[in-house]
Amino acid sequence: MLGVSQRGQGYISGENVTVTWAVGHLLETATPEAYGEQFGRPWRANVLPVIPEIWQMVVKKETADQFAVIKKLLKKAREVVIATDADREGEVIARELMTYCGYRGAVRRLWLSALDEGSIRQALQNMLPGEKTEKLYQAGIGRSQADWLIGMNLTRLYTLKAGEAGHAEMFSVGRVQTPTLAIVVNRDNEIANFTPKPWWQVRAQLEKDGVTFHAEWVGAEQYCDEEKRCINQPIAQAVLQLCQKTGSATVLTAEKKREKTPAPLCFDLGTLQQVCSRKWGMGASQVLTIAQALYETHKATTYPRTDCGYLPLSMRDEVADVLRAVQASDPSVAPALSRLDRTFMSRVWNDKKITAHHAIIPTRQAFDLARLSADELKVYQLIRQHYLAQFLPLQESDVTEATFNLGNQLFRTRGRVIVAPGWKALFGGQQDDEEAEGGEDAPASLPPLDKGDACRVTGGTVKDNVTKAPAHMTEGTLIAAMKNAASLVSDPQLKKVLRENAGLGTEATRSGVLETLFKRRYLEKKGKHIHSTQMARELIAALPETLTSPGMTALWEQALDDIAQGKSDLHSFMQKQAQWTRHLTEKGRAQPFHVTVPVGPDCPLCGKAMRQRTGKEGSFWGCVQYPECKGIVGEANRKTKRRAAGKRKGSGPKAPGVLAVDG
Repeated sequence: MLGVSQRGQGYISGENVTVTWAVGHLLETATPEAYGEQFGRPWRANVLPVIPEIWQMVVKKETADQFAVIKKLLKKAREVVIATDADREGEVIARELMTYCGYRGAVRRLWLSALDEGSIRQALQNMLPGEKTEKLYQAGIGRSQADWLIGMNLTRLYTLKAGEAGHAEMFSVGRVQTPTLAIVVNRDNEIANFTPKPWWQVRAQLEKDGVTFHAEWVGAEQYCDEEKRCINQPIAQAVLQLCQKTGSATVLTAEKKREKTPAPLCFDLGTLQQVCSRKWGMGASQVLTIAQALYETHKATTYPRTDCGYLPLSMRDEVADVLRAVQASDPSVAPALSRLDRTFMSRVWNDKKITAHHAIIPTRQAFDLARLSADELKVYQLIRQHYLAQFLPLQESDVTEATFNLGNQLFRTRGRVIVAPGWKALFGGQQDDEEAEGGEDAPASLPPLDKGDACRVTGGTVKDNVTKAPAHMTEGTLIAAMKNAASLVSDPQLKKVLRENAGLGTEATRSGVLETLFKRRYLEKKGKHIHSTQMARELIAALPETLTSPGMTALWEQALDDIAQGKSDLHSFMQKQAQWTRHLTEKGRAQPFHVTVPVGPDCPLCGKAMRQRTGKEGSFWGCVQYPECKGIVGEANRKTKRRAAGKRKGSGPKAPGVLAVDG
């Protein structure tokens, strides 16, 4: 397409065109010591906060060679075409290089949502002017610098405070990771403090026209809790006796209506992660990796890091090509494709709902299905299923709701009869996963009911129940909570300014936040559920609510969105972030910090106390006098060892970006 065939070191080229690439971020924000030796080791609380006046970037050592290639090419270039991932982070990867290297030439943007050949050709013909996406860079820089301010300052502050209490662990604090952790900690605390309470459910068994069904007693307010559950056992037993003595119940109201249910939308990344977690216990990071492979490696699906489940109307022109590619890739779906109505307009087609990207769907390019791993196949089939569902009619049910007078007590029932399965025929009942998890009985099929009808009472039961604690979080439910942090906010003023979908992090960053919390031993998995560790609970208890509140951080994320849309500017955002950092630092400095310090053996070399530490091989006890004394006792075998302190290795490169340079 570009006519590039000559391969050089770190680039490929052709006539007047050179293509080079970044391996994630080649630059990183300088560490605090770059802004003054007072910010170096050993850390000191009295010099905090570190708030740079002029932000400095440095070249990552592990990617210095590729940076040198790009810098040399930028010096020769007359025009740059940015072709990194079409999102905020992709924009930052490219533009931070251009800014650092002092590039001042023309800029255009290649905006890709799919990597099949047809989509690439179309994007090449419709490249955007550089200024069209420059605001995404401003928002990305804002996120990076805001994260640095909170992470660097408060991690140092609370690690020092923990050290004063005798704890050797680093207490990591982050603008997004800390309120995310608080969601799990708050849920765990709610479960730990939960007291089960008994309640009773009375059911009458009724019969009419040979059809047997059940109706539930509706208890009066004085016998029920705030959830309208009966908490008075003698009353429940009395109502049961009424059911056993009373011969008939009279229909008070009977309302029948036709319910039409649309197909679920196509997937955004967060919803895909939630469904894969619920169905197969997949982790958020695992789903992102699979979705990225389907996009980059197999060219089977479109760009995955999207927050949108809708499709633009213009893509209806591509439907025939997509369905043709779907069948060519997997001929077994031919019967399902034959039932589709390609003219059907589902709610997924909505230009007003489109954000930077559309939903994840199959591409217009056939691929080798056999090359997919078992997990990749599951996720691909799920994405495909939701796309195909858009061309099937609504699912229709007749729902009847009725109330009864049984011995002057109110009973009610609800029944559902599926009239037209519609799109649900494609799912084979799978869409009822959430209902099954909730443990609710399926609505009964009812006989025809009209006001005044008499139904025979054939029996009754009282079911003993106890209230249940909420379930522990899974990666799927935590991602859902991060997506909709506004729902966790109780403060009416904050709730008023938060948009309905205000969340923590972005589709591109949420799985990484979770991975960080696992790596730092704040969270641990037990089966498919997530639990907070003691260290995590102590940290959240010690931090001010403004730092742990999901609503406050969602407000900052909302501000970043406003920068990306040109409604706000980076300078005012960073001024507020600096002010917030100063406030949190001063508040944290004055607040006591209580942590549990593990009690270990005495040092075998000097007899002093030992602290629990973590190394490459796991936990061990190290002398409090380190580095003067290097006494160590292994956690597993209590053998004394001597080790030299090793340097931590940096994290590996992120997913590749691409920078096209026209020279």
